[in-house]
Amino acid sequence: MVGRQLKLLRERAGLSQSEFGALVRYGPDHISAMERGVRTPRPEFLVKADPILNANGMLVAVIPDVEEAMTRARTRHPEWYRDYVGLEALAVSLHDYSTMGVLGLLQTEAYARAVFTQRYPPLDEEIINKRIADRLSRQQIFERWPLPEFSFVMEQAVLERPIGGSEVHREQLRYLLHIGRLRNVQMQVMPTRRAEHPCLDNSFTMLTLKGKDQVGYMESHGYPRLIIDREEVRTLAARYGIIRAQALNPPETLEMIERMLEKV
Repeated sequence: MVGRQLKLLRERAGLSQSEFGALVRYGPDHISAMERGVRTPRPEFLVKADPILNANGMLVAVIPDVEEAMTRARTRHPEWYRDYVGLEALAVSLHDYSTMGVLGLLQTEAYARAVFTQRYPPLDEEIINKRIADRLSRQQIFERWPLPEFSFVMEQAVLERPIGGSEVHREQLRYLLHIGRLRNVQMQVMPTRRAEHPCLDNSFTMLTLKGKDQVGYMESHGYPRLIIDREEVRTLAARYGIIRAQALNPPETLEMIERMLEKV
């Protein structure tokens, strides 16, 4: 609702997203994300934008509602992560490339606990429990109808790393086999032996919402980046296509996981 109001007021003021962004010191991509409801406007932004857009207090008046929504979001996910989680829940397709650990959407409870418990600096036990519950609740997306389209490519080292110990490792491999056999999921492994690789810098996720352009998402050391620039998204999509072509196909991947499970 606030996003639609922002867009209407901006257009009535005769400002482009770039021009308005320069006045409030936000980039045009950020303005676009707020207008589309992808990102929640912060109270200080609304205070600054109100006189610029001649809103006569309309934007300031919604600040209590915005703050309440932000408070609810913080109880579920870290503030920096909530925009992505909202998109993920609505996605009709999700494609992910993982390099360091099993994607949160694919983690068992024990694996997730090991990840959060081993994190440095240490997290409070209450926060750990809350984040585990939230991570597991996201997996309801696999039960949604119509079925979203999923593909996952992970480096072989991700499967070999025994996070949490042998039993946790075995359970995680079994869960990956379960997810990989779902009819709307394509799971692939990039073998370590490959001599060529189009992306050695970071993990990333590609999301598509119904009727919307595809977007990208990546994070590093707790710093997220939601990618909506079409050229950057196109580059990520091209990389992902090459990665999938170089990875083992889904049947070969499931066979590899089964062999790993026998050896754990």
